Amino acid sequence: MSVPDAYVVGSGPNGLAAAVTLARAGLSVSVVEANDQWGGGLRSSELTLPGFLHDEFAAVHPMALASPFFQAWKLSERVDFVVPETSYGHPLPGGAVYAHRDLEATVAGLGDNRGSGRTWRELFGPLIERIDDLAELTLGPLWRLPSDPGLAARLGYTTMNLAETFWRNTLRDPRARALLAGVSAHAVGRMPSLAVVGAGTVLASHAHARGWGIPVGGSQQIAEALVTDIIAHGGSIELGHNVTSLNELADARVVLLDVTPGALLQIAGDRLPAQYRRDLARFRHGNAAARVDYALDGPVPWTEPQLRNPAALHLGGTWNQIRNSEREVSRGKHPENPYVLLSQPTVHDSSRAPAGRHIVWAYTHVPAGSRRNPTEKITAAIERLAPGFRDRILQSSGRSAMDLNSSNANLVGGDITGGAMTLQQLVARPVVSADPWRTPARGIYLCSASTSPGPGVHGMAGWHAARSALRHEFGLDDPLTSASESK
Repeated sequence: MSVPDAYVVGSGPNGLAAAVTLARAGLSVSVVEANDQWGGGLRSSELTLPGFLHDEFAAVHPMALASPFFQAWKLSERVDFVVPETSYGHPLPGGAVYAHRDLEATVAGLGDNRGSGRTWRELFGPLIERIDDLAELTLGPLWRLPSDPGLAARLGYTTMNLAETFWRNTLRDPRARALLAGVSAHAVGRMPSLAVVGAGTVLASHAHARGWGIPVGGSQQIAEALVTDIIAHGGSIELGHNVTSLNELADARVVLLDVTPGALLQIAGDRLPAQYRRDLARFRHGNAAARVDYALDGPVPWTEPQLRNPAALHLGGTWNQIRNSEREVSRGKHPENPYVLLSQPTVHDSSRAPAGRHIVWAYTHVPAGSRRNPTEKITAAIERLAPGFRDRILQSSGRSAMDLNSSNANLVGGDITGGAMTLQQLVARPVVSADPWRTPARGIYLCSASTSPGPGVHGMAGWHAARSALRHEFGLDDPLTSASESK
């Protein structure tokens, strides 16, 4: 058997993006995956009952349609997406508030109470108008001079103003503050902080631009399309091989690892310089998630029927309640009334369940390493807003933070963001560098969510790592960029 030009260890969205890029450049590529199914965070399976297809990790994709990699690769032509008109909703006493793709509809829903609708437009409008430039800015390393200083300044201005919301009420309407808190909490970090609110600002901007997509047939369809392309360009996939040392791989010129910094230390430690090993050892993982998937005999009986429509719902109450529950998690506690992120894929994609049946995907935040099954707390949170929900449950599958870690080694302690979302670790992800994917060891690259630009199904870490490898190891151009520029 001939030695490939490159190995990619791990078949999550970043690993597969790296393999696509290398294979399209004409290199021989072998992807090595520890599990018996490729896809990593894109896996879908029947977790509850036959015929009910659940996304095991990611279900809603705020970044997939915005990603420069997926745009260059033409993801939307390879995978069908449903993009709901309402990106996310937030139930509150007195009525829910919604972030629609249409910014003006969102502004109208917020109304003129204390100027919140007008402020929302003033803060997000300039970012939405330049959404592609915003994606380019935020989906690369922060440790660099921005190519567009004006846009970088605008993003900083907006983030600072929205962070100010938590202290001095820039958004004075409690409904608008709750809407911001719900989307910011995706970052699974202590609130308020610039890193968490910055992540929320970017996610909210994409919610009003291309929207939050739901892949028809499950998130696994994205992985299937990527694997199909890799094989079509001569690449191969090996399943069920947990790489613990580079000595297990034949001596290829390049190895790209879609793994955590800790796993990189284990796999390639003896080949890495001492200072770099010390830098990796300082990298910290953050708080965790715990999941429940439900098979239902009908739709969720929301007291407010419009709650069926959004791509995602944020349950957790006011901004103050969400802030307090996230702080409890940061202190190692399980909140009594936790923040819950919920999606109802079968409202938009009936292929995921038998006729008339539905699935619900939901997670909450818990301390890292938690072994508590979250089913009861998440069920209770939904029941409060949808009386009778319990009676609709045919089967449920609850997974603790450590259960998630067991099924995906990159989710250390249940951390779904690839590392603590702090300002320091946004800049040093995992080290301070304009090319954080390239290690000091010749031919070894890191391409997981623990590198810039961080979490999300965007494939950008893999794309950046592969382009760096093409340039430094093979003297080749990026085939996706070259194809686009030649048209």
